[in-house]
Amino acid sequence: MNTPARLGAFGLGLAVVFTAALGLGRAVGPEPAPAATHAQHSDTDGEAPNQQTLPAGLQVSEDGYRLLPLTERLSTGSPRTFQFKVLGPGNTPVTAYTTSHDKDLHLIVVRRDLSGFQHLHPSLSADGTWSVPLAVAAPGQYRVFADFQPAGRPDGLTLGADVPAPGDYQPRPLPPAGNTSTVDGYTVTLTGALQPGASSRLTLSVSKDGKPVTDLQPYLGAYGHLVALREGDLAYLHVHPDGIPGDGRTPAGPGITFHADVPSAGAYRLYLDFQHAGKVRTAEFTAVAGPAVPDTDVTSPPTPAPAPSSSEHGADGHTHE
Repeated sequence: MNTPARLGAFGLGLAVVFTAALGLGRAVGPEPAPAATHAQHSDTDGEAPNQQTLPAGLQVSEDGYRLLPLTERLSTGSPRTFQFKVLGPGNTPVTAYTTSHDKDLHLIVVRRDLSGFQHLHPSLSADGTWSVPLAVAAPGQYRVFADFQPAGRPDGLTLGADVPAPGDYQPRPLPPAGNTSTVDGYTVTLTGALQPGASSRLTLSVSKDGKPVTDLQPYLGAYGHLVALREGDLAYLHVHPDGIPGDGRTPAGPGITFHADVPSAGAYRLYLDFQHAGKVRTAEFTAVAGPAVPDTDVTSPPTPAPAPSSSEHGADGHTHE
């Protein structure tokens, strides 16, 4: 299948800015070649229509903007400064941003087996360099996502790039799907299910010591932040809940409701950031989107192959899924 067709199929059913990190799936080899392919694609003017069908952020470059890591390796010991730039049209560093959810840029870091999730907020220098102290828990190939809105642009972007943490990589299996997660004595319960190609209502309810938490604190302008990553290619979805603190209708817990759109069936890892008692915590879930809606855009007629002398091949060789 050629590149435009493959990319077009990848973005079906997408309604939210959704970024998929290209490439190796859960494999974390040292050469993330597919990411370069998408960067090439996004920089090709003739392929811009197909680019628009991609989940936002699957690429290192989009609409003339590019994520440029300046730090080549991540530290697995003490935190070291991780630096990067966002280059804009003309290949010049972007230095002006529109604040979104109380920050000019959100940095998500996660290993390609979907472990080691971090949500960080770097600082920006006058020359357009972003910096943040960063250490990861274990060696492996990591995906870093920059979620931002350049000043003067009507909407945001999410760009992603792979950065390795050298060492003996020991991949972890994806935790099984479930509707409860515990962190620091808090229990978070997930209600709702992901439906591929449709908007899914998800409610995450926070309790502590068996009692509902009704005094969640605002964090980045909301009572909770949800990031979803698709198993395999790390397609990225960053959504925020219904309502905002202080609007007179949104309670401070225990439930935080989100509406999320996922582009396909499969397993997703969900990461909920919430703040209580002055500390931000992250609850993690594995959720499985149900069977995909059958593709009705089939141009081939459902007739058997006209090869009576080869019945086996006629039965199997011309089946299209």
